[in-house]
Amino acid sequence: MRNVQLVKAEITRLTDLLKRSQSQDGSWAYPFEIGIMTDVYMIILLRTLKTKDEELIRKLAERIESRQDESGAWKLFRDEKEGNLSLTIEAYYALLYSGYRQKNDPALSAARKFILSKGGIKKGGIFTKIMLAMTGQYPWPAVFPVPIEIVLLPPSSPISIYQLSSFARIHLLPVILLGSKKFRRRTENSPDLDEIYGTRDREELWEESRSDEWRKLADILTDMAESLIGLPDRLRSMAYEGTKQYLLERIEPDGTSLNYFSSTFYMIFALLALGCSPKDPVIIKAVKGLKGMSCTIDGHIHFQLTDAKVWNTALISHALQEAGVDESDTAILNANNYLLSRQQTRHGDWTVHNRKGLPGGWGFSDFNTMHPDVDDTTASLRSLHNQTGAAAKKSRQRGDQWVLSMQNRDGGWPAFEKNVDNRLLNLIPIQGAEFILTDPSTADLTGRTIEYLCTFTTGAETSIKRGISWLKKNQRRDGSWYGRWGICYLYGTWAALTGLAAAGEKEDEKYIRKAVEWLKSVQNEDGGWGESCRSDIEKRYVPLGSSTLTHTAWAVDALIAVSHENSPEIRKGMAFLIREGQRNDWTTNYPKGQGMAGFLYMHYHSYRYIWPLLALGHYEKKFMQKGSSE
Repeated sequence: MRNVQLVKAEITRLTDLLKRSQSQDGSWAYPFEIGIMTDVYMIILLRTLKTKDEELIRKLAERIESRQDESGAWKLFRDEKEGNLSLTIEAYYALLYSGYRQKNDPALSAARKFILSKGGIKKGGIFTKIMLAMTGQYPWPAVFPVPIEIVLLPPSSPISIYQLSSFARIHLLPVILLGSKKFRRRTENSPDLDEIYGTRDREELWEESRSDEWRKLADILTDMAESLIGLPDRLRSMAYEGTKQYLLERIEPDGTSLNYFSSTFYMIFALLALGCSPKDPVIIKAVKGLKGMSCTIDGHIHFQLTDAKVWNTALISHALQEAGVDESDTAILNANNYLLSRQQTRHGDWTVHNRKGLPGGWGFSDFNTMHPDVDDTTASLRSLHNQTGAAAKKSRQRGDQWVLSMQNRDGGWPAFEKNVDNRLLNLIPIQGAEFILTDPSTADLTGRTIEYLCTFTTGAETSIKRGISWLKKNQRRDGSWYGRWGICYLYGTWAALTGLAAAGEKEDEKYIRKAVEWLKSVQNEDGGWGESCRSDIEKRYVPLGSSTLTHTAWAVDALIAVSHENSPEIRKGMAFLIREGQRNDWTTNYPKGQGMAGFLYMHYHSYRYIWPLLALGHYEKKFMQKGSSE
């Protein structure tokens, strides 16, 4: 009886907390934090444009410095070994460029020592070198590996920009343009970074660009473009204009490029390279849009990669409903009205490979109008499943049709684009190519889509069977699944098992038992679960060494979904969620999502509430309402 009361009390606490934090427009605006990269880039952008915003720059410098490790380095996540060289180079550069820190300051002296101990700038990542090159701090390679002419190749070509994921395309096209033009923009305030180069030998600065693979790739793409289009002397100007139009056509209402900070940053520099003035209205509006992405965390200003309003709202509304909040509750009605207003009606890049599909998806952020994704769409549809009225019914029909139309030929589901899975593109010598250049089926998206279709729709049996087949084929030998957009094997296994359970797969099936045994084998002594971001880099499960609320909620929710009995592992997991529900330490701030292994990790401030509430709600429904003994 005591445990029943504890579960109900924690559900009430989380429900009340989430209701109180809802915005007036019905959304939830919890921060979407990615460390300091965007704060670094904002300083560099403002200084490059000579924008007078000293208070903002000073505050950003304070936040960047506050995140420095004792070693002098900056890290992507707490247990990253030693520190991250590329991030430390970027932070060092931004602090100097801010003008509010000097080379002899203790923080920068420590950072410089770390950078040199790791080989200097020449050992930094390719995106760091590109950012330094475009701001005049580093030479461009003599031959940029991807020629600008690639933008002229049609989608039917063996290699074209439309074989890249839309996320890669919106980021890489401006970078390719900048590399083609070898654009550099220094100002009178640009700092001197000589002391952290590690070498001045030009041949060593772009070691990758000297490889036969880079040159062969560039030659092949150039030859393809020339053979298809004709006159080589006209190709480049055509390609520049085509790139410019592509970027301008994907500007969102707030002035940003598909509502991403990073792609907007590159777009602004590309426009400068094409001759636009820093005072051009497009650039001014883009900067304003970036400023709209700011939030406050622990008293410091932070620029989000994008806001997570749609994602937060869909997940929270669904979790509340699963925990017993009625669909007629004001919080749910307001959330659903917000979501209905954000359903997309525009044809985006997804139509290139999905010509029969009609608009009906949702994106991740508030100003996203043409870049829907499968995960946000099924999340929004879950929230809306009980919404009454003709408008809501029509919205659900459009959303369902879009989700089904996005299923890949292999039976799984992607994030943004259908059948963009040419593995040859992973060979392109770009940092993290396998994570950003393609958009393959993933266990997390496939599992969550199956769970939605089985729980809330009818008539999708054929698609569901194909999805189940994909999951069976892509289970790892240890029984787990890899989750592309979360950390990592716990996330993928949770998504797969909850989807399979909704589809009626039985817990006594061998592959389900194997997954359950794997989850039980990685449970910690305190009853919780915790996984390191290193899993994503090392391509194997790496325990965090401490339990987290989010990882525990995923794991225990998966066990609840596939188990008929209230097992000791489930009870221990639930006890952890209740006992540690108000914990506020480094484990709650640890990233639970990733955009690109070894480069971009995300901390969703809403997750510590969403996933425990969902697990608690499912536990109450399955075991407590049956009157099982605790």
